[in-house]
Order: sequence, then C-alpha cells, then structure tokens
Amino acid sequence: MAGKEDTHQNSGALTEEQAERMLAGMNEVIRAGEEMRKLRAEMIKLFADFGWTQDKIAELADMSQPAVSKQMTKYKQPGDRPPPLKLHLDQRDLPWLEGRLWGLAEEVSGTLDDSARCTRYVNALTRGKKRFTPQNVDELRRLLEEDLRQHQAQLPGNYRDAYDEISRALDLPANVTATGSASVRRALAHEIQRDRLGSNA
Repeated sequence: MAGKEDTHQNSGALTEEQAERMLAGMNEVIRAGEEMRKLRAEMIKLFADFGWTQDKIAELADMSQPAVSKQMTKYKQPGDRPPPLKLHLDQRDLPWLEGRLWGLAEEVSGTLDDSARCTRYVNALTRGKKRFTPQNVDELRRLLEEDLRQHQAQLPGNYRDAYDEISRALDLPANVTATGSASVRRALAHEIQRDRLGSNA
C-alpha cells in the first residue's frame, strides 16, 4: 500500500487536495468577477437614476455607450421608478454600516502603508475572496480595533471616532428598509466613508 502511495505522489499527478485547492481558488475568482459585473451594472443604473447621461457613464466606466445602454436595459426594474438613494453617511441598515467599516479599514491600511493587521482582510474582501458574513465582519472589527489601539499616534483622531460610531450601530442594528441592493449600498458607503475621512484628515 505504501509503495502505491509513493508511486502516486512521485508520478507527477496532483493529489485530490491540490486539485480541490486550485479549483476553489479559480471558483473564487470567477464568482468575484460575476459579482463585480453585476455590481457595475447596478451602479450604472443608479447613476442614470441620478440623471447622468449614458455618454458620461460610458466615459467614466471606460465602456462604449451601446454597452452602457445594454446594461441599463438588462437591469431595468419593472414598475415605478424606485425612490432615490440617500447618500448621507449616517444610515443604519447593515450593508451601509458594513460598507463604512470596509472604507475605514481601507483608509487605516493605506495610512499605515499596508502594515495594518486588517490589510489582508481588507484585500480579501475587495477581491471577493471573503464575503460580508457576520463572522467576517466581526473579524474585521477585531483587527481594525487592534490597529486603532496599537497605532493611535499615527492615525488621525477622526478614524477612531468613525469606528466608535460604526461599531455602536453594528451592536444595535436598526430594523430599517433601505433603497437599493446590499452590494450597491455597501459600495456607496465604502466610497463616501473614505471621502469623508480624507476631507476631515
């Protein structure tokens, strides 16, 4: 039996474990790509709802105008036009709070030249290798809090203020219904939080 195992290991063939890891990694990349394409299509529709022209959206997205038009048609919702999304930072639904946490962690990581404890987690979320599950959000909070404590002297005070505000809201989630998909709200909150931190630094 041992001789057969040695022959298999030295034959140049992959083990099942190696094949499983490779395919799982490929699946992550494919899934992330599909999710990002869907998110981009939703964002294109959102920008159109804000009144931006298809030509301007195409320019910003580095797409052709017909491609933008096709995306808008594909994801057009039947019925009445939904109420416009609110873009103020203080919103209490879970995807919005997760986006704010993600944006703050990304700013901390950048300020500390990627030496922050949260850096690898932020990169995994950004690349779609991790999802915004309750467990992953808790882990990001733990790493971020550790960075804020250990590097207090290197980080602007408003970073800690933002974390405390986000953390309190996550501990006491509000039962609210918000306009827009979770992924769109998360992406918007991420961007707005980063802009707010940058302007107040």
